[in-house]
Amino acid sequence: MKRIPVIFGALALAFTVLMSVPWLVPHMGWTALVGVLPLLIMERLATEYKVKRFWWWHYGCFVAWNAVTTWWVGGATVGGAIFAILANALQMSVIFGSFRWVKRRTAGVLPFLYLAAAWIAWERFYLTSAQISWPWLVLGNAFADTTGLIQWYSVLGSLGGSLWVWVSNLSLFGLMVALSDGRMAGWNAKARIAAFAGTLIALFGPIVWSACLSFNEEGPELPVIIGQPNLDPYQKFESYTQEQQDSCLIAQFKKADWPAQGPVLALAPETFTSGLFTNGIPANHTVQRLQAFLQQHPNTSLIFGASTYDRTVSYSAPNRCSYDLGVQADGRHLWYTAHNSAILLDATGPRDIYHKSKLVVGVESTPYPQVFLPLERLLGGNLMGKDVGQASVSCLDGIGTAICYESVYGEHCAQYVKKGAKLLTVITNDAWWGNTPGYKQHLSYSRLRAIETRRWIARCGNTGISAIIDPRGRIIARTPWWEPAVLQGQVQLLQGQSFFVRYGDMVGRICVFLFLLLGAAAVFRGRHK
Repeated sequence: MKRIPVIFGALALAFTVLMSVPWLVPHMGWTALVGVLPLLIMERLATEYKVKRFWWWHYGCFVAWNAVTTWWVGGATVGGAIFAILANALQMSVIFGSFRWVKRRTAGVLPFLYLAAAWIAWERFYLTSAQISWPWLVLGNAFADTTGLIQWYSVLGSLGGSLWVWVSNLSLFGLMVALSDGRMAGWNAKARIAAFAGTLIALFGPIVWSACLSFNEEGPELPVIIGQPNLDPYQKFESYTQEQQDSCLIAQFKKADWPAQGPVLALAPETFTSGLFTNGIPANHTVQRLQAFLQQHPNTSLIFGASTYDRTVSYSAPNRCSYDLGVQADGRHLWYTAHNSAILLDATGPRDIYHKSKLVVGVESTPYPQVFLPLERLLGGNLMGKDVGQASVSCLDGIGTAICYESVYGEHCAQYVKKGAKLLTVITNDAWWGNTPGYKQHLSYSRLRAIETRRWIARCGNTGISAIIDPRGRIIARTPWWEPAVLQGQVQLLQGQSFFVRYGDMVGRICVFLFLLLGAAAVFRGRHK
């Protein structure tokens, strides 16, 4: 069929637009409910007309989707952006290709059940176990700016949203196939009603569920003061002295109306200061200066980000990612290990510290160190980051603090609540990408975490957007982008645990089981034939 390339091109464009809009335009998450249809139609035509090398078509669709929604990563690293786009699209294409393989060995709805289960199982792998993890385009994230439709994320989490996307698209596709094949003409009235009713439930049932869910828990109020110093990250570590950065933040804090009584929480952004050795934090000049300011507000606790280091003297490296600072007189080496940390400080001094545990691949962590670290030594350079993440989450005096990228991971943030967090905070520095969709998308993911955990979230960004988010995912207050600002408001300290917090990602676990079961069925069915 000579028109196939034109038709495929139009379908690829429709897929790219429909699947990209939710990440780029607020309140447009619903387009994902029909966004996969063009790809499914394309695959059906490819099968019917025996199109060769169809892999390049669906891989191209996934590359386009990734590029349109996450091109902004190139603002920080062009090479990293190209790798993320091509590698993430490749994984998507492998899943879709495996669906086509299963489709040749099984019949009916089983291949499509496999497709949905395999996709969600891969998303769960990204969110939990993968050392190279880029879960930005988890399908459930499509509704991050359409939170009125997904209050049930407190039960099923973001992978429940991925399931909704697949069920809606596959239900509509099934109806279209039944109509185009003429099979629906042979159905009786009850079958037709059931088919249409099932599709309507798939599309609109979760919306009705969301409208019926209510959240009424209240707790003690806590004043929050968020400082947004607005330091250019590309100059922060080169042009600005730490003294200037300290003065900038304290000047912002002085603009706030500090309560005279009762506890107050103040927030400063990720990596606000650097070069802190964990065994010498109280002696650090920035810490002492912040502490002196807090002594004027003795009822205040401050959480701020810092680049910290553990220093160890030993004959061998304490872990694979330790830096060797040289040999000591006794033959031992001086090692240090880097962390991206959050420090809790009050008028009496440092009280607690938390090290980021979900690390950015390449920038902060070296994935699969058995492979990449020997390669690094062979080439004689620092190829990747060498942060060492904390093994598990911990709270800072009943407050869960997600550092930057950690706010993308639903079950990770739920662990803070399981550890007793009555409030969640996010400290971040999103200015690496400039004025692009990146920082807006990152902010919207905090809205998902608020719904899943049913916790208030106070978010501090170096250049914005800092915000206060309620447990329904609504942004109560926010700062402008790329302006020095101080945001002041009230949050509540809550006690209860949502279903998602208590039981975790049920959808993901079930889909992993179905993926393995249906994949095994396809293998053995093929052998039997």
